Amino acid sequence: MSESVASVDGLPAEARAWLAQAEREEFQLGAGWFSVVAAHARPPGGAVVFLLHRENGHLRVVLPLWRHPDGTRSGLTAPYSCVFRPLVAEGADGAALARAGLAFGRAVRGGGTLRLDAIDPDWPGLAPLLAGFRAAGLLPLRFAHFGVWWADITGQDWETYLAGRPGALRETIRRRLARAERDAALRFELIGGDDRLAAGIAAYQQVQARSWKPAEPFADFVPALLPVAAAAGVLRLGLLWRDGVPVAAQYWTVTAGTARLDKLVHDAAEHRAAPGTVLTAWMLRHLLTRERLGRIDFGRGDDAYKAGWTGQRRQRIGVLLCAPWHPAGLYQLGRHLAGRARARVRWRDVGDGKRTGGTA
Repeated sequence: MSESVASVDGLPAEARAWLAQAEREEFQLGAGWFSVVAAHARPPGGAVVFLLHRENGHLRVVLPLWRHPDGTRSGLTAPYSCVFRPLVAEGADGAALARAGLAFGRAVRGGGTLRLDAIDPDWPGLAPLLAGFRAAGLLPLRFAHFGVWWADITGQDWETYLAGRPGALRETIRRRLARAERDAALRFELIGGDDRLAAGIAAYQQVQARSWKPAEPFADFVPALLPVAAAAGVLRLGLLWRDGVPVAAQYWTVTAGTARLDKLVHDAAEHRAAPGTVLTAWMLRHLLTRERLGRIDFGRGDDAYKAGWTGQRRQRIGVLLCAPWHPAGLYQLGRHLAGRARARVRWRDVGDGKRTGGTA
């Protein structure tokens, strides 16, 4: 039988130590990240619950979740999450994860469904965890969630990295960056955890308000996250100023040799000057020069520009776990089967040479 607590602060000391260790390897699996998600990315009516699995008195697995008003559960993620998984004790094997999945499944199946997303499908613990959920009577349905674009830059300096970019992008970067550095009106700024952070956050928000991007789903999330990331020592906030006015902003997090570009915005009125490209190039050059990196990661999603800067893609998946006897679980199973049937029809039509839409 699993236990539960309702906040990061309520976790036992052992679990908080795991979170501290996880944060050094992946910021989005640490206490700071989960605390900000819980406080500033809460779905309507959602409540935080951490499920705990112990064996022989020792904590083995922690599963951070949202509990929704209709009784369903989902992983403690947000539209900003790039990776999610349970926290597992060092030395816990696949059998322990399967037993944890069984306990967690029994705890949540009364709600009908549990959705886990932003999962790396190559995480070794996934298969035994899902086997445990299946033993509890929950049927796992996998789905593609989003792509992550990345590049292995081990041992590369800026020029080596740049030489590996597609020709058109490489020349654009060189030309735009050189022009920007000759322009006396432009100024670059990099902020970590120093006394400029509050001003940097304000500048980021100022650019966001003038960007082409839609409003953030959770307006307070980024301003709340950046001081937490700075306190953890992982924040790299980049700004491009023109005559004292911020025209582009982006923030990266750097952990365990990986630099992730989490968010970037630029002033829509400055679009012709490509301030986002200029700032990204400047930040990458700085990171490759000053930090010991093995990988860059352009964060969540398949935006077209990312392929040129990186070149490699990995899939993040989701898993919807359904209780087939529960109305909510049965409904989701029906939707899944209907979607697969529609997909088969589309593929059959293409194979038969039939058009699926449009005109000649």
